Amino acid sequence: MKRDSRRSPVPWRERLRAWRQASRPPFFVATAVPLVLGFVLAGRDTGRWLWGRFFFVLFGAFVVHLATNLANDLFDHLQGADAGESIGGSRVIQQGLIPPGQLAYALVLLYAAGLGAAAGLIRVSGMDGLWVLIFFSFISSLFYVAPPIRYGYRGWGEAAVFLNMGFVMVAGTYMVLAETWRWALIPYSAPVGFMVANILYYQSLPDMSTDRAVGKRTLAVRLGPQRAVWGFRLGWLAVYFLAGFNVAVGLAGPITLAGFASLWFFFRTDRLIRTTRDERDLDRHGHLVRKMYLIWGLALILGAVIR
Repeated sequence: MKRDSRRSPVPWRERLRAWRQASRPPFFVATAVPLVLGFVLAGRDTGRWLWGRFFFVLFGAFVVHLATNLANDLFDHLQGADAGESIGGSRVIQQGLIPPGQLAYALVLLYAAGLGAAAGLIRVSGMDGLWVLIFFSFISSLFYVAPPIRYGYRGWGEAAVFLNMGFVMVAGTYMVLAETWRWALIPYSAPVGFMVANILYYQSLPDMSTDRAVGKRTLAVRLGPQRAVWGFRLGWLAVYFLAGFNVAVGLAGPITLAGFASLWFFFRTDRLIRTTRDERDLDRHGHLVRKMYLIWGLALILGAVIR
């Protein structure tokens, strides 16, 4: 009897778990904080709380965040950066859970959905200048690891994340909802940008050796193992300084200083980076940096409203 060589269909629950793994939900908080900050600033300044419009801001931003994660998985796989002992990425391709072709198809759909949401929001708000920010965000999202730019391989990942997850998201949300621009959006968004850049920086530490092997010259690789802790320190000290500056000049309320409660996580993570030689242990403790971000994010949002 001829044997049927066709593979059995993957159960839908397993497929759903695979796509959830690829999306990396714990990192979505990085997108939520700048959007909420832009929302509360616009509501505070205008007295209008446009919840329906803000829902579409959330939709568009989270769609692009998901597309960015999938693009990183796909193009790192194609270039061998996630092969072998690499810890980075969601590993769905390496584990045979999602074929590269399906990720590519999902990327087209997600970017199309994000573009549609952006076009609708710009038309409703009348802020045509936002197309510049949308174009910059798209280029940054796709070409972080995709050829020919691959700026993440050249050590510019943290700089792009600083701009996108800080200024672009806070200012873009504010402009869509308030339908105007304020220079104060720059100091408001700077601490958030540094924080998300710090998350990206920490996530690159466990993969320093494998990234170096495939020519991926991240900021951590450029600094090297001995100086890597200073990238962490300076990035977070910038957050503490800028948040304190905003309070000192009256842009933010004193409750913002509640973010200094994250210092316990800061010192614990600093010690971990200095002492551990276990790359997987570093990866397991990424939650410490995300907790710092969450504490500071809530403090910045409350400080923007309660002055």
